Amino acid sequence: MRKTSQLLFLLLLLIFGCKVSKPSKKTYPVAANNTSELKQDSVATIVEYWLTSLNDTLYSLEEEVDIEIARLLPDTFSLMAVGDIMNGTNYPNKSYLPLNQGSSLWNSSCDLLKSADLTFGNVEGTILNGEGQPKNCNNPKACYLFRMPVYMTKNFSDCGFDLMSTANNHANDFGEEGRSATAQALDSFNIAHAGSTTKHFTILKKNHLRIGLVAFAPNKGTLTFYDENYAQSLIQELDTLVDIVIVSIHGGAEGAKNQHVTNAPEFYFGENRGNIYDFSRKMIDSGADIILGHGPHVPRAIDIYKDRLIVYSLGNFLTYGRFNLKNENALAPILNANLNAEGIFLSGKIYSFRQSYTLGPLFDDRNRAALKIKGLTQEDFPESQIYIDEEGIISYLQN
Repeated sequence: MRKTSQLLFLLLLLIFGCKVSKPSKKTYPVAANNTSELKQDSVATIVEYWLTSLNDTLYSLEEEVDIEIARLLPDTFSLMAVGDIMNGTNYPNKSYLPLNQGSSLWNSSCDLLKSADLTFGNVEGTILNGEGQPKNCNNPKACYLFRMPVYMTKNFSDCGFDLMSTANNHANDFGEEGRSATAQALDSFNIAHAGSTTKHFTILKKNHLRIGLVAFAPNKGTLTFYDENYAQSLIQELDTLVDIVIVSIHGGAEGAKNQHVTNAPEFYFGENRGNIYDFSRKMIDSGADIILGHGPHVPRAIDIYKDRLIVYSLGNFLTYGRFNLKNENALAPILNANLNAEGIFLSGKIYSFRQSYTLGPLFDDRNRAALKIKGLTQEDFPESQIYIDEEGIISYLQN
């Protein structure tokens, strides 16, 4: 009964905003019998002692409540994930910006995206109101630099994005100023992010679970995947701090000619885009729980390794104004993955959307994105324990 009363007391404190700090390791003397003879500094010491004792008790109770809440809450975790997002750029001019601050581009997908415990996407470009330092282009007329106005960040927040990668080949389009402004914009909407040279990983708490994200790309201004020893040690360290480790990879050659997964380094216009097959498995060996790829701008196969899901590419999801949206380039899947508290993949679904030039991603009743990923998975991993049905439902066929 006493413990129950303590828990109720703590819950009331938490409801009314009482913030409990970590217990102090200091010790304090017990009060003397005749406190009237104590000097003023002794009285202060006793007050500090009792306040510290109370704080220690509350902190201990808070931990008990966390444990009790974790016991009562479901032991599964749902994730919605999409690929690259660039919802309008004011560079080279404002003609590449959508109407209504871009909010209408999300009309068909927003409710689904925010229905999961956690929602992830890749910020393809920079978020910046200023000019920045545009990178040099050999042909300015064919220069694809992406600078999203800061107001567009609200669209991410409104549609439930909790976690975003900033590691991709457009992260450095406007130099250090662009990278810094992107981080500030995401921070201002409480969206956790990772992947820059100054922020390799991030941690956030969702429900009773601690979630970590590490994001890799092969580009300047990002955390690259070239130093595999460092990458493995980073994942190992993060695995000791969180319950679920998510790894985002912006790698692999681009375009419809590069839809298949190879167990070899991939190159695109002379740039080493990594051996994503091998790197993904090394990350899982080091403690990662799910791999989310999104570099090739088209969907790729999915697979399972040590009970962990690998998504080789989610392609583009919402790209406005300066993108080729023909055939496979228009496919815009939304992945729903359900994991348990240890990160083991349980089940999932691929929701099929297809990009339009002016209306954003629209639900595709022909289910083309799911069927494309299903076909690629069967071709690239014929022995896989992953099965995707005609509706996009993903089953893990464990032995």
